[in-house]
Amino acid sequence: MSLGIWVLVGAVGAGVLLSALKTWVDGRFRGKVEDVERVSAAEVGGELGERATLLQFSSAFCAPCRATRRTLAEVEGMVEGVRHVELDAESHLELVRRLDILRTPTTLVLDSTGAVVKRASGAPRKPDVIAALATAIERQPN
Repeated sequence: MSLGIWVLVGAVGAGVLLSALKTWVDGRFRGKVEDVERVSAAEVGGELGERATLLQFSSAFCAPCRATRRTLAEVEGMVEGVRHVELDAESHLELVRRLDILRTPTTLVLDSTGAVVKRASGAPRKPDVIAALATAIERQPN
């Protein structure tokens, strides 16, 4: 076999591996947030949810952002006291930098006090959003 074929096989293998890794990680909610950040109602331009808030950072030409918007809006309609807020990342650069938002869509799950409980980069699945919300709602102060 020639060197060119070995390079081609290696490149295809690396591409398949990276694609599988992206599929496995994309849209998954990460557990513990190291330094608990808080987001205020003023920063999101309205009230936070009574029980939890789904804060979505989007950009204008982001196709996965539209799918995320639909998913989060469905969950908002299903769970009492939950609010979905979508922010344009370009218009909120200070908040994007403070919260270390690296790509769109990024979804933050906030508890009733505005503390970031979970975060996901990429388009999350509805069951994952509901599970992350359960964590935020359980943290409610009595």
